[in-house]
Amino acid sequence: MRIAIDVGQIVYGTGVSVYTKNLVENLLRIDKEDDYVLFAGSLRRKNDVLSIFPTTKTFPIPPTISNLLWNRLHTFPIEKLIGNVDVLHTSDWTEPPSKAFKVTTVHDLAPFLYPNLFPRDIIRNIVDVHKYKLSWVRAETKRVIVPTNATKIDLVSLGFKEDIIRVIPESISGEFHKLPESITNEILRKYKIFGDYVLSIGLDARKNTERIIKAFEHSSAGKDFKIVFVGSPKYMKIGESRNIRILGKVGISDLVGLYSGAKALIYPSLYEGFGLPILEAFACACPVVTSNISSMPEVAGDAAALVDPNSTESISEGIEKVIRGPKSYIEKGLKRANDFSWEKTARMTLDVYRESKKI
Repeated sequence: MRIAIDVGQIVYGTGVSVYTKNLVENLLRIDKEDDYVLFAGSLRRKNDVLSIFPTTKTFPIPPTISNLLWNRLHTFPIEKLIGNVDVLHTSDWTEPPSKAFKVTTVHDLAPFLYPNLFPRDIIRNIVDVHKYKLSWVRAETKRVIVPTNATKIDLVSLGFKEDIIRVIPESISGEFHKLPESITNEILRKYKIFGDYVLSIGLDARKNTERIIKAFEHSSAGKDFKIVFVGSPKYMKIGESRNIRILGKVGISDLVGLYSGAKALIYPSLYEGFGLPILEAFACACPVVTSNISSMPEVAGDAAALVDPNSTESISEGIEKVIRGPKSYIEKGLKRANDFSWEKTARMTLDVYRESKKI
């Protein structure tokens, strides 16, 4: 088969970027029977794309134009740019027309289900783009890949046929593992983090930042620990204080060190399509507090303290629980992380591609 995959999203440093890069790398490694055509619409970041996948076919179409061309007008078949293909795998942004067996990955549906969790100045654009894209996915796509059963249920609630949806979990790269104490301490000194701390990833309404802070301050950890946030509060008025640190964006190697040194990851998000930080923390021997709703229980299994993300008291109790008994959470978390791998994700995805031969 000749399989085309849109890899344009690999350059943005998002969860979708992580998914695309690791999926494609593993497909190319395990599949020696099929031919792969990687393509990307990129105007200014062509070299960034090519630095990751040098064989990518790039064309100078920026996201705004590809949205108009493929999502709104839905014209100009992808074959005119990449030739005939048997399978077309799209993801996240645009849905070009094609005669191929179409596969798309839907990572989450937060903009549709919880628009109130997004700033007004960006939600209109996000919903507009994805509304048109999903309408074409619903009409033309033969298989839709989602990372969890929770996301599958969400997709069915939006009118998708259950029998075309395939649940394929995501994973984490080998970079995430417990670092030696000497390396961890070096990273912590870089960020001027001294003493015990808990970690939180992201600062916005969906990540539940305000409740996290309140719950932390009400727990005993709030008296003796710091809470360290990775990310920037672009849309929230949160500043540093005696026990609150905000680091902004950090690189993966530093993030691994932050997980390795933390007493716990506090991640009671209000909605996630998957929730990669849960597995990242597990792999780094960091206990996890996460939500008992959406996809998070599915990813965490019995290895995390599950809490009601709408209850400050429940989050506070979860923090107390993992700090008092971290050993069992660490052991279960390491075991749970081993249940996931990008090779497994790639093999399950390849099985979906091969379903094209049965139609």
